[in-house]
Amino acid sequence: MFKTLANAWKIKDLRSKLLFTLFIVLVYRIGTAVPVPFVNASVVFSGQSEGSIFGFLNTLSGGAFENGSLFALGVSPYITASIVVQLLSIAIPALERLAKQGEEGKKAINAITRYITIAISIVTAIGYYMLLRSMKNEETGVNGLTDFAVNSEYAGFAAVVIIACFVAGSCVVMWLGEKINEHGIGNGISMILFANIVSRGYPLLMKFISMFQVEASGYTTDNYVFKDGTIQPEVIEGNGIPIGSMIFTVLVVIGLLAMIWFVIHISDSERRIPVQYAKRVVGRKMYGGQNSNIPLKVNMAGVMPIIFANAILTIPTTIAMFITPTYTGDDYQTYTREPWNSIVNAFSQSSWFYALLTFALILAFAYFYVAISFNPYEVSGNLQKNGGAVPGIRPGKATAMFIKKVLSKVTFIGALSLSVICVIPLIINVVIVNLVNVNIAFMSFTYVSELAQCGTSIVIVVGVIIETVREIESQMTMRHYKGFLG
Repeated sequence: MFKTLANAWKIKDLRSKLLFTLFIVLVYRIGTAVPVPFVNASVVFSGQSEGSIFGFLNTLSGGAFENGSLFALGVSPYITASIVVQLLSIAIPALERLAKQGEEGKKAINAITRYITIAISIVTAIGYYMLLRSMKNEETGVNGLTDFAVNSEYAGFAAVVIIACFVAGSCVVMWLGEKINEHGIGNGISMILFANIVSRGYPLLMKFISMFQVEASGYTTDNYVFKDGTIQPEVIEGNGIPIGSMIFTVLVVIGLLAMIWFVIHISDSERRIPVQYAKRVVGRKMYGGQNSNIPLKVNMAGVMPIIFANAILTIPTTIAMFITPTYTGDDYQTYTREPWNSIVNAFSQSSWFYALLTFALILAFAYFYVAISFNPYEVSGNLQKNGGAVPGIRPGKATAMFIKKVLSKVTFIGALSLSVICVIPLIINVVIVNLVNVNIAFMSFTYVSELAQCGTSIVIVVGVIIETVREIESQMTMRHYKGFLG
């Protein structure tokens, strides 16, 4: 990979594309730090999003969601809009015909996607505004919005400003991604996701350090616990030497390396269907007669099933943002959003339901993405026109059915691999959360609850790197090709 980047840097055109991509990513990262007026999100959340779907949204946005910055919505609205358009392209014949009209049809589909992105951004921004309006940090007493945005006579104006900033930020993110597609290297949205996930590395390292400190020195709960009618703080003694955290860290490093190797192995694996071309005479020359193959990638869908599945999983939580909370007297549960409170808990990373649903959605979207991107009947027709055939299979429909059958098996293996990689960390997180009151070591592990999404993050990061390197290699090959006059 590093050799490919070094060789690409020597080519002026590719060097310009790489620099442009880095510049766009830098602009995006600056946008994640731009504050939105009247918002105190960083004070209100202050780690409360960990272990929930809000924590995953925060990871996808590179920390912008928790900080309430300009790009708080991140790429989620654009991804959701892309899913909606692809589903509609199958359900609505007019959109399906439009998608097959070449470059003009692609431009029209992209325009529709942009409009849907704006609509989803408006809805999500309103929900995020209402969430901030209802939140309050019990330790500091700070509300999610300033008093001017809630209690003053200009509260309506403040609401419009906040929502407009979030929507504008989402549109800018979409525009930045498209600029990378046009003038940079790789898929724009994937590159932004890559930058967001990588940017969470340093905060995760700090949480590992906190994990060691908690196990060594002990822990005193900030909240109060009701015991026998009295209210008293819960104190847990430390172990002195953080043996549990050290073992846990070693296992995490081994697991991450194993997952990276497995993702690379799956990405490079393919099933090759042999093809034999018949000999034919055109004029005085003979063509055909050679053997070839149809390569079917095991992970043909790449990271898209994971991105699609996670976009769907954020929908219930987004809807729950619109529900005004009812405050209770229980210190462990300051407010509730019935009936959506139980739904939000079900979609928490610490629930079995969330893990099972993630597994099922990745499988489903893998088949869906392959179905819309690869047509066995079209491949069979092209083979028949060029005089090619699969040995032992009749040309035409029989060949298409054979390719479809093989593709289904290959897709299942790839989808199952992606699902297992993403779900295993979630299951480990569920087990740790259930054991949190058993030992101080398990309690310290909750400080790195972001590891619940490490499977998803690794697949996205490694997948984006592999796809980008392949694109660079293809462009280098095209520029170094010397033709028959070379």
